[in-house]
Amino acid sequence: MTTPFGGSGRPAPGLPNLPTPPTGWPVGSYATYEEAQRAVDHLADSDFPVRDVTIVGVDLMLVERIVGRLTWGRVLASGAASGAWFGLFVGLLLSLFSTAGDSLVRILVALAGGVVFGLAFAAAQYWGTRGRRDFTSASQMVAGRYDVLCQPRNAEKARELLAKLAMGTTAGF
Repeated sequence: MTTPFGGSGRPAPGLPNLPTPPTGWPVGSYATYEEAQRAVDHLADSDFPVRDVTIVGVDLMLVERIVGRLTWGRVLASGAASGAWFGLFVGLLLSLFSTAGDSLVRILVALAGGVVFGLAFAAAQYWGTRGRRDFTSASQMVAGRYDVLCQPRNAEKARELLAKLAMGTTAGF
């Protein structure tokens, strides 16, 4: 079983089943996730018990980046394209499980039907907004900073290793 976010659906051994706040002492704070990930990777490369480490995004915000302007042409082209893919899929399924007749005709009819329905649904959806959202965008959740926490039993060792990383005195960095 998998989850929509790529996990196995089962928590790792030792992790709680329900969402809980993270625990541990702060051992580092970073402006970007990449920097926090690099810090934890450094700990792992130093044979540190990384099961005691957690990266926590603090000051979460939803960032919506505008990709482009939405026009009738783009809406209809996008609707036709997505309808065509769905129609092609349906046509291939019909031809795969059908015993009689020309498979190419089934595929082409389903493809054309998909294009028509894709156009219709996209047009109806765009018309329904009445110009209130004439742009396309991509959203992502980001944090203002990323804190690395460590369980108290190993926090001092983690701070020492991360201080060496920050000073650039470690091999390979």
